[in-house]
Amino acid sequence: MERTKLSEVVKGLRKEYGLTQEDLAMKSGVGLCFVRNLEQGKPSLRMDKVNQLLDLFNYELSAIRKA
Repeated sequence: MERTKLSEVVKGLRKEYGLTQEDLAMKSGVGLCFVRNLEQGKPSLRMDKVNQLLDLFNYELSAIRKA
């Protein structure tokens, strides 16, 4: 499985669904600042908020063993 940065996945899904950052924040129930930070790859994000946002696209964040 190809590893992709979370920020790239979220931004790609948002664009695929035709959502603005504001739309994504409102529909997923997280703040706009959180969406912006996530898409910019900022460290120290709350994983519960990441999963709350990803749930909108039927995804979830999970741990995988390093290769």
